[in-house]
This record gives sequence, C-alpha cells and structure tokens, in this order.
Amino acid sequence: MYLLDKEKSFKRLIIIVTTLSAFITAFMSSAINVALPMIGKEFNSGAILLSWIATSYLLTTAVLLIPVGKLSDIYGRTKFLKIGTIIFTSCSLLCGLSESSTMLLILRLLQGVGSAMIFATSTAILVSAFPVNERGKVIGINITFTYTGLSTGPFLGGLISQYLGWRYIFHFNFLLGIITVLLIVFLLKTEWKEAREEKFDVTGSVIYVLSLTLIMLGLTFLPQFSGIALLISGIVILIIFIKTEEKKTNPVFNVIVFKSSRTFTFSNLSALINYSATFAIGFLLSLYLQNVKGMSSRDAGFILVTQPVMMALFSPLAGKLSDKIEPQKVASYGMAILTMGLVIFIFISPEFENVYIILTLALIGFGFALFSSPNTNAIMSSVEKKYYGVASSTLASMRMIGQMFSMGIVIVIFTAFIGKAEISGANQNDFMISLRLLFVLFSIFCFAGIFASLARGKIHKK
Repeated sequence: MYLLDKEKSFKRLIIIVTTLSAFITAFMSSAINVALPMIGKEFNSGAILLSWIATSYLLTTAVLLIPVGKLSDIYGRTKFLKIGTIIFTSCSLLCGLSESSTMLLILRLLQGVGSAMIFATSTAILVSAFPVNERGKVIGINITFTYTGLSTGPFLGGLISQYLGWRYIFHFNFLLGIITVLLIVFLLKTEWKEAREEKFDVTGSVIYVLSLTLIMLGLTFLPQFSGIALLISGIVILIIFIKTEEKKTNPVFNVIVFKSSRTFTFSNLSALINYSATFAIGFLLSLYLQNVKGMSSRDAGFILVTQPVMMALFSPLAGKLSDKIEPQKVASYGMAILTMGLVIFIFISPEFENVYIILTLALIGFGFALFSSPNTNAIMSSVEKKYYGVASSTLASMRMIGQMFSMGIVIVIFTAFIGKAEISGANQNDFMISLRLLFVLFSIFCFAGIFASLARGKIHKK
C-alpha cells in the first residue's frame, strides 16, 4: 500500500512539474504577442523589429534543442530541466527590466536557451515516468496546460498590459518560474540517464547549430541576396551534417531513427508543417485587432483567447482517443479542420465581424487539439526508451523550426509590402494585402500537412 501511494505521489509530482514548465513557456509565447504593439510604441519599433523580438526566442530554442536533448539523455534530464527553468525564469525578470528594444532582443535570445532545455526534457521525463497505456492521457494533460498557458496569455497579458504595463507580463512569468524551480530543486530527486554510456558529439552539434542558424537567418532576410546566400549555405551544411552523422556511433542527431520508423518521420514532418502554418496567427491577429480594428490590448486578448481555450478543452479527449484510435486518423482530421479555419481567414478585411473571428479561432483551436496530442503520442511511442530525450527534442525542434519558419514568412511578406514602417492608417491597405496573402500560404501548407499526417502509418498493434 505504501509503495502504491509513493508511486502515485511520484507520478503526481511529475505531472505538476512538467505541466508547470509547459505552462510558463506557453504563457510567455502568447502573452508577448498582445504586448508587442505597446512595446513598439514605447521603443519606437517597426513591424519587422517587433517580429524579431518574437522570433529571436524561437531561434535559440530551435537550434539548441537537439544537442540539449542528447546531453540530457547522457547527463540527466532532471538536471537539464532544473538549469533550463532557472535560466528561463531569470531572463523573464530581466526582460521586464529592459531599457531598449536591443536589450529586450538579447534577453529573449538568452531566454530561448532556457526554453530549449525545458522543451528537450519535460516530455521525455513525462513519458519515462508513465507506462505505454497511460501516455496518451498524460500527454493530453500536459498539452492541456500548454494550451491553458496559451489561452491565459492573451487574456492575462492583455489585462496586465492595459493596467500595469507590458513589463509586468515578464514579472508574472518570473513568479511562476520561481515556484517551478523550487519544486524541481527540492522535490524531484529522480534522474534519467538512459544514454549515460554514450559520448557527446561535439563536432556534430556545432555543425548542426551553425547550419540551422544560417537557415533561420536566411529565411528572415529573404528576398534579399544575403538571405538567399545564408539559406543556401545553411542547407548545404545541413546535408553535410546528415551524411556525416550516418557514419557515427554516437551521433547527436540519430538519422537511423528517421530511416527505421515511418511513424516517427512523418509525425515530425506533420508537426513541422502544422506549426509553420499556424504559429503566426496570434501575432498577425494581435496587430490586426489593435492597429486596424483599434481595440485595446485587453479586448484583443479576449478575442485571441478563443483558440487556446478550445485547445485546452479538447486536448485531453484527443489524447485519450489516440490511446484507442490510431493517431494517424485523429491527427489528420485535426489538420483538415485547421485548413478550413485558415481558408476562412483568407477573406479577412477591416469590416470582418468580431463574431466571425471568434468562431474561426474556435474552429482552428479544435483542429489543433485533435492534431497535437495524438501526434505527440505517435512520436514518443515509436522509439526506444534510450531515445526519449532525442525524440522529445526532435519534436520540440520541429515545433520551434515551424514557428520560426512561420514568423520568417511573415517577415518576408512584411518587408515586401510594408518595409520597416510602423503599421498605421497610411499603410493599412498594404498590411491587409500582406495578411490575406499570408493566410493563403498558410492554408496551402496545412492542406499539404493532411497527407503527411495520413502517411505516418499505424502504431497500435492488432
């Protein structure tokens, strides 16, 4: 009886720690979108610089995820979760004390380092602590808290920005981070090092970080020649990296996992496409609602909260469904519903009724919930235990690269139609053209993602 109670308490602690970690990172990413127009006014920043304040965090998170995931498999996932949460929490405090957009940009880059450690370890720890038949359920709970963070971000972020100022969003996140750090430091004593016998591939890690950084920067500088040059250089180095990793005994990026598992490969590809098509929605609609509709950050937050609330409500159901029904089917239906929502936004205009925006965001949120939990379950169930850290960090990499790619496309289109100017009545028409074009591109991506999701195959044994 004592052992049973101890196991339940341990599992409960794992859920609390991983869900809190998921919440603070998600809250930060959505709350910042509502605050960006206010940050732009205080620091006199244009649309492109504001895009970089959102994107810089994604850049460092994305490029470090794979190396950090491998390091956590070797040296301990709990250790890296602890360090990552401390870095993330400290940077949240300092971001709120920023005196310029440059200072905020640099601190957001550092915050991404902590975020990479959290993303690379939290899902791996969760999966390590629960048996196969409970994974869909606990992943669903974890994703629910992620979406709870996303949903309270616009709502609380809007209220905080309106009545206290945008800086207090970071201070609020700092307080939540402190609670998470204390729980990890004083209560989470278990460590997981399934790959402790392996050596860390330093050379491969450096090449990987370099290639991905060049690709990310290249995307954001398109269509300039420098952007094209950076993009091509990054792709060439990435191809060289993949070829060399295939021959190594302990690679930082296990190419064999991709080659040996169709489910792992296409589930990650689906995640990449999904986030590429959806991440910029909150950023774009925040600018639209405040600069075109003339709403306050509070009112914009009330509308933007619709999508993540739907995600939070339906993610546990989708997770449970994926324990019984093939994730291939559930996730593909979700991607199809997402595509429908994006197509509706192609017709957005200054006269677009708020009720239509809310209903469309609800549709997108429902589709996202159906996709995300089953997709995560499929990925984590398709690899061996010793690869949980790599699988978790690979999925998180796909998510962050997708988010970065989504913002990169936004920056390219904004550069072409608006330039470095602030969004105002003078260039509102150009902004609306950019908005509609972006939703056309995102709809095409998401439609293609349906077929990638269907191609993953089945994971449940008959």
